[in-house]
Amino acid sequence: MKKLIAVCAGLLLLVSACTCPCKCGKPADLTGYVNPFVGCADNGHTFPGACYPFGLVQASPDSGNCTWQYCSGYMFLDEKIWGFSQTHLNGTGCPDLGDVQLMPFTGAIERENFHSAYKKDTQSAKPGYYAVTLADFGVDVELTAAPRVAFHRYTYKQASPARLLVDLQYGIVGGKESLKNHILASDVQLEDKYTISGHNQARAWVTRHYYYVIKFDKPYAAIKTLPAQKGEKAPRYVLDFDLKPGETLQVKVALSTVSVEGAKKNLAAEVPGWDFAAVRQQAHNAWNGLLARAEVEGTQAQKENFYTSMYHLFIQPNNIADVDGQYRGADDKVLTAPDKAYYSTLSLWDTYRAAHPLYTILTPERVDGFINTMIAHQKAQGYVPIWTLWGKENHCMIANHSIPVMADAYLKGFRGFDAEAAFAGIKTSLTVKHQKSDWDIYDKYGYLPFDLIKGESVSRVLEYCYDDYCAAQFAKALGKTDDAKFFAKRAENYKNVFDPETKLMRGRDTKGQWRTPFNPMQLGHGADTANDYTEGNAWQYTWHVQHDPEGLIGLIGGKEAFGTKLSTLFKLESKVAGSGFVLDVSGLIGQYAHGNEPSHHVAYFFPFAGQAWKTQELIREVFDTQYKNKPDGLCGNDDCGQMSAWYLFSAMGFYPFNPCNDGYVFGAPQLPKVTLNLAGGKTFTVEAHGLSQANKYVQSITLNGQPVTGLKLAHADVMRGGTLVFEMGPQPKR
Repeated sequence: MKKLIAVCAGLLLLVSACTCPCKCGKPADLTGYVNPFVGCADNGHTFPGACYPFGLVQASPDSGNCTWQYCSGYMFLDEKIWGFSQTHLNGTGCPDLGDVQLMPFTGAIERENFHSAYKKDTQSAKPGYYAVTLADFGVDVELTAAPRVAFHRYTYKQASPARLLVDLQYGIVGGKESLKNHILASDVQLEDKYTISGHNQARAWVTRHYYYVIKFDKPYAAIKTLPAQKGEKAPRYVLDFDLKPGETLQVKVALSTVSVEGAKKNLAAEVPGWDFAAVRQQAHNAWNGLLARAEVEGTQAQKENFYTSMYHLFIQPNNIADVDGQYRGADDKVLTAPDKAYYSTLSLWDTYRAAHPLYTILTPERVDGFINTMIAHQKAQGYVPIWTLWGKENHCMIANHSIPVMADAYLKGFRGFDAEAAFAGIKTSLTVKHQKSDWDIYDKYGYLPFDLIKGESVSRVLEYCYDDYCAAQFAKALGKTDDAKFFAKRAENYKNVFDPETKLMRGRDTKGQWRTPFNPMQLGHGADTANDYTEGNAWQYTWHVQHDPEGLIGLIGGKEAFGTKLSTLFKLESKVAGSGFVLDVSGLIGQYAHGNEPSHHVAYFFPFAGQAWKTQELIREVFDTQYKNKPDGLCGNDDCGQMSAWYLFSAMGFYPFNPCNDGYVFGAPQLPKVTLNLAGGKTFTVEAHGLSQANKYVQSITLNGQPVTGLKLAHADVMRGGTLVFEMGPQPKR
């Protein structure tokens, strides 16, 4: 109880820490620096709609479907809007969700589709709010959200029947046929002229259940069911409302993974009335409170990039539990979370690298809930989460990267979960075979032979090694000596796929022979692709030794040889050539691919080789070329906040190279000043003195007035609060 009181008190201080510059005492409105359209073009795969921090719903426009570019359902350059569905993914590389699509319209029901043109200057978005005018129908659309409830307000401006399409068949899917058959079962109840409720079982990235209740503030006068296409299981309705020009229709959509009754409880608890402005203000306040955990000095563009990155970071993981704590787990059983939180949208292959370490600093009150979710998921499924959506495992990507998140939390002092249960789940996950975790083969050979494991064999070995390292640190902290020794030894298996001739990570067969022919530039992805890498090639994956940089430097031939080899990565031809799905390999600087997560720590390798200035140069280049405050400003998928987390850490001048409580490797700050408002009223301030385009190199570092001579900043130093000062200047002579 003492810990809970302390955390709550700390959070109250966080919300009020950043106040208006006019000294009126009100919190500064930082939401004005957030541009939800960043990443909504090219392959950022973000969405611009209304959501609540870590909430279940994301009410947003849909402008296309059925191809990879529409993983979030929306592209900024599209000229028409198809409708507004209630759930969306932020920056992923696979499509799903898009539940309960609504589209207000006027005119005839018999039409090819219900899409509408719109003018970009009528479209606006802020955290918790989205608005647009549908030009073809003369309807102003506004969206806002509570954690589990989407709230729509439509103003019909022209004299015509005011109509609303309720499309329960719709979903964001990977192909046109999937749009017809992705709903496996549907049950709808037209309860009264104000209420529609029901349940869908949907299949796209995962197979899942969702329950909904749709409420109108005015009764519909007529309802018509549209003809279904072959294979469709859920209906589409057109509802007519008796409205005069200029009148509004308000619609609330509450969701639940558990039941219609759960959706109704969520609605009653979160949005009992019809005050759209009040709900919008609540969402605004929630977002502003989180954004206020950092105060930034810099240009308008720098502030927009920084706060938009914070916004994208806090969209997920999503709490899928109902207000009473009930949730549907990985095995479809309905359970109750004791803290009323069960998190999903865990893109762990991406987010273990920087997003989760940043949560331990900026939202520590969420971390225990994340770990309790992972423990519960393992108990239901048999192994820890790999990539979960709506509580279901999609097995996307490789390795078991809940493990670094769980170990990191314990090593940083989080104790709101059962550590013994957490480690037991980790040990089981790393020793009992499951999908993409072939421990019998791995332990026999010390690597994954490519003649037994068709695709991704080298990448899987490298990422297994990191999970083993994290398990060893956790075991050591718990006093489990034998387990610590076992996992620490297995964490060295990366050496078994290092080819001393090419000095690259390379596939081997059951006889120990290297893959021949060998093209280190050849990209690949997927278990069924005859390539040894995951969304990458040998040049990109050779550096995936986050836990033992000194060991990799030794294999390559020492610091000088290592620095030369790594520098070559950034000078190779920037081309993409490969097999399988490799669209995610983007943001190229040479063969360094900033748009894809395995590259994110690579620029921070140079300090270990005594060449920190090269890291400082590259960080500036990435900032200048890969992040911009415009729709096509992200060089790759935001991947549930990981791209954004890299920006936030790097802006402050340090990064979690080894994100398992090994501190932060210094880079170079990109903003003049950043102050983090921490729990308990503490602050941690980073200042960059003399920073400019010419003075981008670190001359010296002090922490609380004392010189810093090492490569790293300890996590504990951040959380204690204080001031970190970088003296910046021109490139030192070498």
